[in-house]
Amino acid sequence: MGAIPQQGPVRSLVPARIDRLPWSRFHTRMIAALGVAWVLDGLEIQIASIVGPVLQHSHTLHLSSQNVGFSATIYLIGEVVGALVFGRLSDRLGRRRLFVATLALYLVANGLTAFSFNYGSFLVLRFIAGMGIGGEYAAIHSAIDELIPARFRGRVDLAVSGTYWFGAIVASLSEYVLLNHSVFPDNIGWRVGFFIGPVIGVAIWGLRRTLPESPRWQLAHGQADEAEKTIAQIEREVEASGRTLEPVDPERYVEVQPHEAISFTQVARTLFRDYPSRSLLGATLMISQSFLYNAIFFTYGLVLKHFYGVSDHDVAKYFFAFAAGNLLGPLLIGRLFDTIGRKQMIAGTYLVSGVLLAVSGYLFKIGSLSAFSQTVLWTVIFFIASAAASSGYLTVSEIFPMELRSQAIALFFAIAQVFGSLGPTIFGALIGDQDHPDRGKLFIAYLIAAGVMAFAGVIAAIFGVKAEQVSLEDIAAPLGAAKKVPEALAERIEDLEPGPGPAPAV
Repeated sequence: MGAIPQQGPVRSLVPARIDRLPWSRFHTRMIAALGVAWVLDGLEIQIASIVGPVLQHSHTLHLSSQNVGFSATIYLIGEVVGALVFGRLSDRLGRRRLFVATLALYLVANGLTAFSFNYGSFLVLRFIAGMGIGGEYAAIHSAIDELIPARFRGRVDLAVSGTYWFGAIVASLSEYVLLNHSVFPDNIGWRVGFFIGPVIGVAIWGLRRTLPESPRWQLAHGQADEAEKTIAQIEREVEASGRTLEPVDPERYVEVQPHEAISFTQVARTLFRDYPSRSLLGATLMISQSFLYNAIFFTYGLVLKHFYGVSDHDVAKYFFAFAAGNLLGPLLIGRLFDTIGRKQMIAGTYLVSGVLLAVSGYLFKIGSLSAFSQTVLWTVIFFIASAAASSGYLTVSEIFPMELRSQAIALFFAIAQVFGSLGPTIFGALIGDQDHPDRGKLFIAYLIAAGVMAFAGVIAAIFGVKAEQVSLEDIAAPLGAAKKVPEALAERIEDLEPGPGPAPAV
């Protein structure tokens, strides 16, 4: 499993050949096949949130508000376990094997969730489904970043992360029908909803199986010949679509010493000793967005029901507008992360969304909002916050060395979800039961989430990395590179760069 076909240093133009590619049908196909992971997660979380009030009925699973919140926490813990386990395997066995296997795990577990017969079985299956999605994140973000040309990487990563909200919209529309008492009984409609994700996953299964392995991964694992064949295959597909390939600068080669499997100790040492400020940045961005979104979206259905008297059936209508704003944010302003720059846009979106969330929380506390006006206000806030949250995933997927990219994503995702998993339970407890809702306590929770987002914005402004339009190997040299630039020196180089163009080869 850990054998390396070629032991000596490998000098290659593969990364430069990837970065010089024009956008083509290959890239569109790859994004469609891999981006479905975010669609599925958005679908799952939105369905869980919408059906939460339904699962409190005596003729369904008869859950309390805390039970609903804890089931969301269990799903998130499953994502943590899946990210750590499958993230390590992705760095060791390859991106392609893992993004096929994790999709299969999700499909089976989520389909079985529809047959849950009590609270215990529901928790177990939600945990396993979460494992599949957590594993997807690590393998998929690695593959996307390693195959997308540098000049498109920011906007593409944000757009892919933003498709989470397309899944949320599909869930909202579906549950609006499925939770209609005249169409399905309560104990049937919520079960049918858990089949939607597996149907989408099966539809995309064949397309995902046609994708190649990441040639950057192959290069790092001593498979230079395979990497050359893979990039040549991609280039042929790009040219077949009518695009012209620019010549490659022969000075843009990388020289890499293939590595055996990286241990957890090596991962931790590399991240926290060699890249301390980047690790602080990644952890802060991921924790803040995870806490915010998990807290709000797993419990928003309960807020609508308990504070505004919205019926179970009508909850889906409010979610639709909410999800639409989140979807449009990364799509419409994602390009600015490649042009204006990472530091400016990441810091700005985190800070603005935090301030606006605090204001909306105050208006909620004093009773100035209706269900409609709060949804409109939060749609605007999360238009910005969605781009901020997506940029957190972009950051941790591009600022660390190639050999441990999946494990770095998995580690920061896991750290974020550990903190984020507390959100639904805390918010669920503060919401209280329908007969005793407490605006004051929930306002405190909103202030905490807003403060966390604002703090992350400050950290991004101080420690952000100017990674726009820069090759991954120039942002963080591979562990086996012949020449490395220490983090402190690299950041001084970035500060001296006049514009967003590619950094000089190192």
